[in-house]
Amino acid sequence: MKPQKSLRARAMDIVSRREVSRLELQRKLAPYAEDADELESVLNEFAAQNWQSDERYVEAFINSKSRKHGAMRLRQELASKGVDEDLVCEYLPDEETERENAAHVLRKKFKQPAADYAEKQKQIRFLLYRGFDMDTIHAVMKTAWDEEE
Repeated sequence: MKPQKSLRARAMDIVSRREVSRLELQRKLAPYAEDADELESVLNEFAAQNWQSDERYVEAFINSKSRKHGAMRLRQELASKGVDEDLVCEYLPDEETERENAAHVLRKKFKQPAADYAEKQKQIRFLLYRGFDMDTIHAVMKTAWDEEE
């Protein structure tokens, strides 16, 4: 029979694969913890050693997802991972980048401007689903095909 892995070893396996938020790490380790104190001490040790960092996690998450998703969706997903809102705001793309991303996503999905009202609504719903706010969407709907390369 294989010996049971320690909680610390399990945590090391998780953080060595990819960045995770503290809450994610806690959720993944909870079933294996003897008690809450043991779990808390492992989480604190990993944070103190900078092996687990919410800041690094947010930066990596936003860098990988911001080209396809808007700020609203990024905020919502990171909130569900237990990340502090102030930390998220530091790394969100600026307004100009957000518009460029929305325009890129729109042009990739829809090859030409909306021909009628129903098509325009469809494009707006698509961008809303991707997490872009209405101000960004309205700006992009006016200019997305003007600036095409």
